[in-house]
Order: sequence, then structure tokens, then C-alpha cells
Amino acid sequence: MKMGLFSRRRKSKDADPQPEDARTTEDAAVDDVDDRDHSDDTDAATSDSAAEDAPTERPEHLEDGPFDVADAPGESRIDLGGLQVPTVDGMELRMEVDQRSKAVTGANLVIQGSSLQVQAFAAPKSRGLWEEVRSSLRGSVVKQGGTAEVRPGPFGTELVTRLPVKRPDGRTGYRPARFIGVDGPRWFLRAILTGKALSDPEQAQRFETLISRLVVVRGGEAMAPQELIPLHLPGERPGLQQIRSGPLDPLARGPEITQIG
Repeated sequence: MKMGLFSRRRKSKDADPQPEDARTTEDAAVDDVDDRDHSDDTDAATSDSAAEDAPTERPEHLEDGPFDVADAPGESRIDLGGLQVPTVDGMELRMEVDQRSKAVTGANLVIQGSSLQVQAFAAPKSRGLWEEVRSSLRGSVVKQGGTAEVRPGPFGTELVTRLPVKRPDGRTGYRPARFIGVDGPRWFLRAILTGKALSDPEQAQRFETLISRLVVVRGGEAMAPQELIPLHLPGERPGLQQIRSGPLDPLARGPEITQIG
């Protein structure tokens, strides 16, 4: 299995993220140039009257997860510490590593030109985080001139975004992404799908099945809400030092690949 190391630059939580800093993976596709006025789409996406869609019935192609480690069925998986990823034919695993701290901060699961970025965070016992994170993300996208559509999905409410980006020729394109959130027992899993699977239902189902087979290993240590659950590279088991980076920034700059192996 091929592996790459990535770096991600953090931003001050008071700074407005810029469009070029919103990539979730290096494989994120950019839509064709579109100079239309998107104000109507933006208003619709942020309207207070826009009700959140109820979860759809769970499709047959999904397993019962993502699982808490205490409830996970037996299966061959790649141990990443806070996440366990099932082995899938044709899947390339790429890890994100913070350049400054050298800590592993996320995993990208790449299949046939599409990428699923997955991260797990600590959550309170009394409530989930997805509604709060989704609202923050939608506001950030709209602030940057993009669109954000709330819609029902196989895991509940999802967010589909199109963020404006400058193309090399100076014109504006739009980078689409699909945000999926799952609230578990004292953890929150965030998955961001980009690439061909956004428009290919068969590929999308393949990634949905993958999400439903993931395992989150929260651990029993005290962690602040929205704190990243520690990860490590496959085959390694370093000390699980917690990464205290403050509240989630769903639009933080995505990974930049430095290929190894």
C-alpha cells in the first residue's frame, strides 16, 4: 500500500480562511469556470428557515458503523491509533502529518481518483458535535462566496459545498466537497469526500461502505471537546500525545503531499 506524508498549516481562529486554503485533499476537483452570480444559492443555503433534512433509511450497502471500538466486529483493519481502517483492494492510504509537531493529524483514503479525508475528535457525553460543526462550516463557506447545501444522507444530515478558488488563468472555479459527520459515544467522526465520487453514485457508495466499516478508538483519557483523537502511522505506536489545537476549523488548509515509498 502506498503512503504519503502531508503537512497542514494552522490558522488563527480569528482569521478568515481564504478560498485557496480550503482544500481538503490534493485530489480535490475544481469545477469548470463559473462566473455566474451565486447570491441566490447563498441565500438559500444560509436561510434560517431552511430546515435540516431528516436522516434517510439506512441503505443496504452500509454496515452498522462507524463503530466504537467496544462494539466493532472482527475484521482485518489497519491500526492508526484513534482510527482503524478496513483493508480495501485498490485503496491508497495517505497520512497527514503536522510539519511543526510531527504529529499525525488525519488519514486520506484514496480510491480511483477520489479521496475521503477522515478525522476523529473527542465529544461531550451529553451532546454531539456535528450540528455545531456543520453550522460553522456552512457560514464559513458562504462568507467566502461559496454555496452550502444541507441534505439528507445515509448517515444523517450532510453538507455539500462549492467553494470559489482562483484558477491559474485568474478566473474563478468552484471546488466541490461532501461533508459527512457521525456523532458517536464521546467522539465525533468527520469525513470529507472529494473527486469523481461526488458525481458517480457507484463510487460514492463504495466510500459510504468504507465509512460504515471504520472504527473509532476514543480511549479513556480526559479530552476536551473537539480535541483531535491521536493517530499514528501504520505499524508504529508512539506515545499518544494529545493535539490541542482549539475548536475544529473545517476549512483549514488540506494536506500537501510529500510522496514517500
